[in-house]
Amino acid sequence: MDVALGVLLGLAVAASALAAWRLASGPRRVLSPEREAMNETLHHASATLPHLRRGLGESSASKAAPHLLALTQASAIAITDGDSVLAVEGSDTRDASTERLLELSSRVRDGRVYVEPRLRSATDAAPVRAAVAAPLIVQDRYVGALVALYEHGHRMRPEDARVVQETAALVSAQVELSAVAGQEERLAKAELRALRARISPHFIYNSLAAIASYINTQPQEARELLTEFAEFTRYAFRGERTYVTLADELHYVEKYLRLEQARFGERLKVRVQVAPEVLPAVVPVLSLQPLVENAVRHGVEVRAGHRRVEVVGIDRDTDVELRVTDDGGGMDAERAVAALRGESGGTGIANVDRRLRATFGEDYGLEIDSRPGKGTTVVMMVPKFRAGVRAA
Repeated sequence: MDVALGVLLGLAVAASALAAWRLASGPRRVLSPEREAMNETLHHASATLPHLRRGLGESSASKAAPHLLALTQASAIAITDGDSVLAVEGSDTRDASTERLLELSSRVRDGRVYVEPRLRSATDAAPVRAAVAAPLIVQDRYVGALVALYEHGHRMRPEDARVVQETAALVSAQVELSAVAGQEERLAKAELRALRARISPHFIYNSLAAIASYINTQPQEARELLTEFAEFTRYAFRGERTYVTLADELHYVEKYLRLEQARFGERLKVRVQVAPEVLPAVVPVLSLQPLVENAVRHGVEVRAGHRRVEVVGIDRDTDVELRVTDDGGGMDAERAVAALRGESGGTGIANVDRRLRATFGEDYGLEIDSRPGKGTTVVMMVPKFRAGVRAA
């Protein structure tokens, strides 16, 4: 589960970095050095891993709660499973009655965050404190809520809700990982290999390092990049989606490329040109993104100077031709064949090729056009329509 853990750690640090930014920017707080804030929040996010990976229950929630409290910077937090309160943690839990916590939890069953800026107690009509409730969603199903309560007189800010939402996403991802782990023995070997190939930990760590570099100097840019990162990793980790439209896949490819541009700066030039009429075509989820990631890793990362990555989509009557090109070092024909077989140290291209052929037949798949010193183009052919293949 190394790659799945990489995704999970990515979501953890997305929530962590938002909390770090909140610590650094919030009024009436002593500013911490960037590294100290990042290290502290990363510690708390990582500390939840061994507990919530066992699933959502009273024991795991109680052990994870102190760390989730530190991430949200609330005065108290609660974790529910929708029907009962699994854990409450905080310095002041007087107003955290079971009835009130479950009421707040019920307000997010539709999947949206709920903010109550003036929470009242059952026995006192005067305002007591503000609250934010965020849903816990596992495999598109509501399984509970994370409720954050704030100190008396706390003035709610947009980032309060955002931090609670991202922390809830962290909990959801870990609980979903526990469900995936429980299904491992029932998954075919090829399906497991596809799951583990969905996202590279190499990309996760480098993206987070790039985002961290913006936190003090360009906090707004850091927040936007964190949003892009969180959305991309959720897309990559949503195992129930087998097929998506090309438009959807391209949307997340562009998020991925923006994160890589934040990392490489002016060194990386990107061009995306896809014919509008091919956007409704259906493709296997994460079929184009691994090709683009491969172009960045081998075409940009390993070579100095300015580099270019292009994604082009062409209408070929009943088919769609997608071309991913880089101007990197290229490869000889023998290495290209090995890459398609998954024998060149990575499985991303081979994984995509197998899934395309399994879905659309042997007439479709990948071709590699590359020469040493001349860059590489990977061509992906898919039909515009195939009976039984529908986007989720």
